[in-house]
Order: sequence, then structure tokens, then C-alpha cells
Amino acid sequence: MKNLLLLFSLICLMSCNDSNQRKQETVKSTSKENKENDSVQNFGIVIHGGAGTILKENMSDSLEQAYKNKLEEAIRTGHEILANGGTAMEAVQRTINVMEDSPLFNSAKGAVFTNEGKNELDASIMDGKTLNAGAIAGVTNVKNPINLAYEVMTNSEHVLLSGKGAEQFAKEQGLEIVDPEYFYTENRFKAMERARKRDQEKSNKTAFYDPFIKDEKFGTVGCAALDKNGNLAAGTSTGGMSNKKYNRIGDAPIIGAGTYANNETCAVSSTGWGEYFIRGVVAYDISAMMEYKGLSLQEAASEVIQKKQPELGGNGGIIAIDHAGNVSMEFNTAGMYRATMNTQGDLEIGIFED
Repeated sequence: MKNLLLLFSLICLMSCNDSNQRKQETVKSTSKENKENDSVQNFGIVIHGGAGTILKENMSDSLEQAYKNKLEEAIRTGHEILANGGTAMEAVQRTINVMEDSPLFNSAKGAVFTNEGKNELDASIMDGKTLNAGAIAGVTNVKNPINLAYEVMTNSEHVLLSGKGAEQFAKEQGLEIVDPEYFYTENRFKAMERARKRDQEKSNKTAFYDPFIKDEKFGTVGCAALDKNGNLAAGTSTGGMSNKKYNRIGDAPIIGAGTYANNETCAVSSTGWGEYFIRGVVAYDISAMMEYKGLSLQEAASEVIQKKQPELGGNGGIIAIDHAGNVSMEFNTAGMYRATMNTQGDLEIGIFED
């Protein structure tokens, strides 16, 4: 009888343990699934359309509204892609395409003119998952430079192509080629003429000093995005500096300076005085400070833009998003065209310093 009671007790104990174990496994599985769902659903996007001396008193109400409308169109384009499960890489490209096709920004259609009266276009893009990147510089006939940067990344063994070689590669990849006249806008051409005149009036200074540049708007466009799979991407596209000479190239096509993305930290696109952003390796520096010093995205962006760059003599700004969806839109100029949208679809648009 005692043996029967002992056997019954053991069976009951084993049954209870098995039941508890199944409950614990179910709880763990549900918890893991909830975490994964939270991670999968989190996404966001942030853009810029250039930083510089952008003052409300110098802008008409209609022009201000035009900029806001285009910024909203651009960011909603990328946000919709992300909301529908699209990749950060696709969102970055299509968002930048909207701004590239607008004469409002110094990129593609609205690009500034060189001293020779041409439009020379630069762009770069980077994948935070693989750290793969592509960039182009000095192209004159590619309608959407950011798309060419993407083709360099995905369909070549290189990172950066320039000039005629980049244009030949664009043709081979079937990208839209346009007559250079496509990029002509009257206001940009007049800006170049004014810059030429100032060149004749100013004294001979070093390459890193130009009192007039600080009063110019830096019209680079850029985008950084986080998709539902937790992948980051960033891209930047520009016409460079008005009245630039000698095939000058700024920070926009330089990986680590104008563009950087790493799933472990953040995705960044820069806009500013390119020479200083190159020397400060601005985009990568923000990521590195997060990785090595444990700073938050905002802390790192503020340190680089509000302290390091001014100490060098550079000005401008960045937009960035980290792997958790936190966003930074940091600038040390009077204004920066900018916008952001999060998972909930909350839209924020800004132009002037708040």
C-alpha cells in the first residue's frame, strides 16, 4: 500500500513539474514573441534639405510653405514605404528622389553652379546592416544621383566613382540620363554670378577661409531611416558649393563624413561646410562616440555639431536615427530644413532655429 501511495505521489509531482515547465516555456515564448513584435514594428525616418543662414525675415510666407510642402511630400514617401514593410534602403532612395526632383534644394534639379557654369553632382548611400556603401562625385547628366550611388554599392566592387567613369557606369545600369540643361535654374545661376563677383573683390585667403561661405545656405539633401527589420540606412545628395572650382568635392559623397550607417549605432546624413565635415569625419564620429563612449545619439550629435565642429571652424548640421528609433536633428546654423516621422505617424517639420 505504501509503495502504491509513493508511486502515486511521484506521478503527481512529475505531472505538476511538467505542467509548470510548459507554463514557463509558454510565458518565455510569449515574452520573446512580444519583444520581437515590438522590435519589428518600430521604424522611423528623418530628412534634411540643407542648413545655413535661413532666417524667417528673409523668406516669404509662400516660399516657406513651398519648402514645408516639399519636405512633407518627401518624408511621407519614405514613411509609407517603411509602414508597408519596405526596407530602409528603399525609403532613403525614394525620399531623396523627391527632393532631388525639386528646384528648391541644392541637389540634382536645383543644384548650384560651378565657377565654370556647370552643375556637378555628388551623392552617397550606406547600408547599416552590411556596412556596404556606394558614392559618386562630379556627375553632370544623371537625373537622380542617389540612385547611381546605390548602383555603385550593389552592382560594382567599388565604393566611389567620379566624373565620366561614373556617368558611363550609370548608362550601363540603365539609369535615367538627362541633358545637363535639365539642372538649370535661374536663381542658382544668378547666385553663381554673385559669387564670382565676390571672388573678384575679396583678398587672397587660404582654401579653408572664406567669409562669404558662412553666409551661404548649404542645400544638401539627406535621409536616414530605420525599417521594421531593425535595419538602418542613410543617404546624401548635393550639388556642392556654389561657384566651386577645380572639380571640388565636399563631404556628401565621402563615407564617414557626409553619410554613415551602422545597425549597432545609428544612421547619419550631414549638411554643412564640407571641408570641415570631412576633416571632422562627422557622420562616423557620432557613431563612434555612441559605440565607444556609450553616449546616446543626441549626446553624440550635440558634442560633434555644437562643440567639435565650431572649434574647427565649421558649421552646418546633421539628421540621424539610432537602432531604437530615436532621432536627432542637430545644427549650429540659423536654420536647417528638416522633418521626421515615427512609427505612430507623428510628423514634425522645421526650418528655422526653434
